[in-house]
Amino acid sequence: MLLLANVGEAWPQAQPQAPSLGLQEQPPAAPQQDEPAPDPQPPSENPGLINEMSKLIDRMMPAKSPGGTLDDLNARVEGAAKDTGDALSRLTKPGSMVSGRTICPPAADGTPDCKSGADTLCRSKGFREGKSLNTDSAQICSAKVLIPGRQRKADDCRTDNFVTTALCL
Repeated sequence: MLLLANVGEAWPQAQPQAPSLGLQEQPPAAPQQDEPAPDPQPPSENPGLINEMSKLIDRMMPAKSPGGTLDDLNARVEGAAKDTGDALSRLTKPGSMVSGRTICPPAADGTPDCKSGADTLCRSKGFREGKSLNTDSAQICSAKVLIPGRQRKADDCRTDNFVTTALCL
């Protein structure tokens, strides 16, 4: 035999109160209706690639009109393309050999500085810098050595070095 019963809500049962020692508890204060509910949490950022690139672009470019921003971006791209083209042309195009005659100025220690001479020769031909490939030297003397009977001194003549061929870049 099966017995089914419909049980409704139960009546709350009172709990026995503990004896108080003369202290009365304050009922909890009702919540104020004037206080606004706290704002819900802002949605967390999506750390995806597009979001990160957007933040990077925002940091790189100041707030401008879209036309101004595109103009700035185009100028930057053109500058970068020109710099890249210059670098690639230096890597792929071998230097040019030029001929001429430029003095190697004396360095601080008195030795001839033919790198500086090669740079000067290459600049005169429209290049930026150069490397010395061939040099020549000549002894330059003052007219005093031509005086008959005059004793020659150590400072009457000097040796000058010249760059005659340079590899220009």
